[in-house]
Amino acid sequence: MKKKLGCLHAHYSNITYIEQAFQSIDSIELVHFVDPGLIQRASMGADGLAFKVKEQLEWMESCHIDAILITCTNYIALLEEEPPKLSIPILKIDEPYFEAICEDEQPQMILFTNPGTVEGTMKRLQQYAKQHEKDIDVVAKVIDNTFELIMQGKQEAYNSVIFQTLHHIRGEQRKTSVAQLSMVEAAQQFENETAFMIIHPLKPLVKFVLGSIE
Repeated sequence: MKKKLGCLHAHYSNITYIEQAFQSIDSIELVHFVDPGLIQRASMGADGLAFKVKEQLEWMESCHIDAILITCTNYIALLEEEPPKLSIPILKIDEPYFEAICEDEQPQMILFTNPGTVEGTMKRLQQYAKQHEKDIDVVAKVIDNTFELIMQGKQEAYNSVIFQTLHHIRGEQRKTSVAQLSMVEAAQQFENETAFMIIHPLKPLVKFVLGSIE
């Protein structure tokens, strides 16, 4: 019998990435929930948003799913402020991603397009590394004036900026990763064309989910 995985996204574009990642996994059925308004509201301050996320997750649990996957780092950070008491697992997309980063002790750079996710992601990464007794040398870099493109539905322009940025920083002495699902398509294209490995959240995700709910 298939397990139902409820996926909470901050933007509709993330659905495609998750669907592609699990397309060959017959044992899991994906059920998607999207709330782009939360990201817009977060830009004005986080007051009261933790309760909103908690409410959303409780609603998702009532839809008879077997586990919840949160694909937005902002949601994850808010979740920790007011964690709900659910009877099903809550899986955070950044945890297997952090594990992949922490496995490598060489200097690394994490690229972002949304400056609003940097602080929460980096804080959680440092906490994860400390909990697992890992020493990491990681810096964050924001690709300025880019996130607006994906929010406006300009996917090709968005991918092009990320692709060009990856080319530009290729010579730097740091291993590179992209932190957001919306950046995965450009990262995969760059990796395919250059054979330059880019870490991204989808690479370790399927194994992590299967190990958590099957």
